Amino acid sequence: MDTATPDIALLEHRWDDAVAATLSPEALLLYRSNLLGSDKRVTNYGGGNTSSKLPMTDPLTGETVTVLWVKGSGGDIGTMQLDGFSTLYMDRLLQSQSLYKGPEHEDAMVGLYPHLTFNLNPRATSIDTPLHGLIPRPHVDHVHPDAIIAIAASADSRRLTREIFGDAIGWVSWRRPGFELGIWLRDFVDENPDACGVVLEAHGLFTWGQTQKECYETTIDTINHAIAWLARQSAGRPAFGGETVQALPPTERRAVAAAIMPHIRGLISGRDRTSATAARIGHFDDSPAVLEFICSHALAELAPLGTSCPDHFLRTKIAPLVIVFDPARETAADILPRLAPAIAAYRDSYAAYYQRCRRPTSPAMRDPNAVVYLVPGVGMITFAADKATARIAAEFYTNAINVMRGASAVSQYRGLPEQEAFDIEYWLLEEAKLARMGKPKPLAGKVALITGGAGGIGMATARRLADEGAAIVICDIDRDVLASCEAELRRSHGGDAAVGLWVDVTDEAAVAALHADAALAFGGIDICVSNAGIASAAAIEDTSLALWNRNMSILATGYFLVTREAFRLLKAQGTGGSIVLVASKNAMVASPGAAAYCVAKASEVHLSRCLALEGAPHGIRSNVVNPDAVLRGSRIWQGEWGDQRAASNRTTREDLEQVYIERSMLKRGVYPEDIAEGIAFFASDTRSGKSTGNILNVDAGHAPAFTR
Repeated sequence: MDTATPDIALLEHRWDDAVAATLSPEALLLYRSNLLGSDKRVTNYGGGNTSSKLPMTDPLTGETVTVLWVKGSGGDIGTMQLDGFSTLYMDRLLQSQSLYKGPEHEDAMVGLYPHLTFNLNPRATSIDTPLHGLIPRPHVDHVHPDAIIAIAASADSRRLTREIFGDAIGWVSWRRPGFELGIWLRDFVDENPDACGVVLEAHGLFTWGQTQKECYETTIDTINHAIAWLARQSAGRPAFGGETVQALPPTERRAVAAAIMPHIRGLISGRDRTSATAARIGHFDDSPAVLEFICSHALAELAPLGTSCPDHFLRTKIAPLVIVFDPARETAADILPRLAPAIAAYRDSYAAYYQRCRRPTSPAMRDPNAVVYLVPGVGMITFAADKATARIAAEFYTNAINVMRGASAVSQYRGLPEQEAFDIEYWLLEEAKLARMGKPKPLAGKVALITGGAGGIGMATARRLADEGAAIVICDIDRDVLASCEAELRRSHGGDAAVGLWVDVTDEAAVAALHADAALAFGGIDICVSNAGIASAAAIEDTSLALWNRNMSILATGYFLVTREAFRLLKAQGTGGSIVLVASKNAMVASPGAAAYCVAKASEVHLSRCLALEGAPHGIRSNVVNPDAVLRGSRIWQGEWGDQRAASNRTTREDLEQVYIERSMLKRGVYPEDIAEGIAFFASDTRSGKSTGNILNVDAGHAPAFTR
């Protein structure tokens, strides 16, 4: 196939013969899979699957048998390891054809796959297993390239496939994945022995080869041929009929998105933390592909059609919600009153779709809210149970945009028929896959903003809340340390788990920008931990106005600015929330030589009481955690404050921690993780949802600091 087209970004051939020569057959399958999955133009995250039929030694008989290695249920071919493949005896899979009773018995066949498992492999089999197993070729790829799906989702996709590929690549009409489609593919290969692949209508691409390398190269060449052909056909024509509105400048796009995302999040979340819509995390995308679509003439026509590829549809729902907005004449304030009726109308439409299409065995209706929200001139907003899922949903809808662009340039784009879409969304096998995902973590779907996040207590808190599933916004004034802490959290909890945002808590504009950036990153916040701090020591007569003001600026004004902005966001979001102020033992009992620090810390406790009073009608709780003598991991204690406290206690800095241990009633040290535990208690609606205006001392016992 000729793919020679100038100025078109084609896929690279990344196969390395030297690397391949060192690999076992199953490792070579993994190599091929990871190469294909490394480029999202080949297949979307989690989409597609690869297989090889390999000779293996039967662990019971010692005989050589042919085993189907095929990507199992879930996972991603770009990042999977060998344990991501399911393995089945090929002879038994082929024998199972005699048990197949027709399309109405598809689901029953899936129940047989565990009986075909080779070597007790626990990996659940994919619904695509028979599609690979019944194709009589040793190596098979199934991927979802945008360029191929653009052809597959066209009104005349069969004719286009023939025009583009001739006899090399065939075409099979739409059929939901399963045993029946596997039989169709088997028959196609038997009838077309010289073909090297097939386009599945409204779905994707299957290719095969006699060797692993041949299979890989056929896949890449087929996609490149489609990319080049589409580029030639669409050259010189504006995508989607051209622009109808102009995109706002980047800073204005971000500002509008940050302003409306918490409101959308609140409207689709509700206060009932046990409901199906209890917690959602947001993602914002204003990439060129997205802007081209949402600003185009075709938006109104194409958006309601939804997606075509089943993988796209399962991630993005039946259709996006387009938010009415004129970027040339309106502001975010004009959008806000439209959100509630638009979201309610979408829910009603989704419920009607469910009622029209439901079958007697269909699972109960799931969350009726949209996943994808399109705002002309601004961008795409997605909401899901966690950040990674929201981001991936945006990637999938971007794939759909690419498909619609290609299909509408050469034909007419067609989404999945409504009933077919429903039968995939509410497929009992999909329901079983959801059930295998397990119970979400206690803070899943929640967002925690932590100031002083790069310090000892801040990072311990970030780790503790991330362990419970929260998305983390760590904030600090030290950019270098902040970047290091952000990287650490992403290594330990995943690339989508945390974002680091710079802030000077004494700067009103910086604090406002912080909360806007947090809303843009995750859609809003649920937990605010005000923890930025300093410490100073000076006798009252030696306390300068500058020292006094510095303490008040950071520990009083800074806490006020951070919690006020958080309060505003939580109130607008309308889903309650938890504010935790990290004060000090010194908030309860004065220490000599630290008047500025003690007074500032005492103000935090009373600020929390005020927040609790005003927040209660809105479900916003506010509580205080009072640490004492948390030396380990603290940048404060590493500086002048540590020297001053050591001098005050007539000891060395090295022995200061032991002095505090001996002073405590329990004779125990207090560490950042202990403070984080107290913060996690107040962050949790399950554990402290009926607590507000409270103070928790975490000081190993200090009688003068008793609150009553």
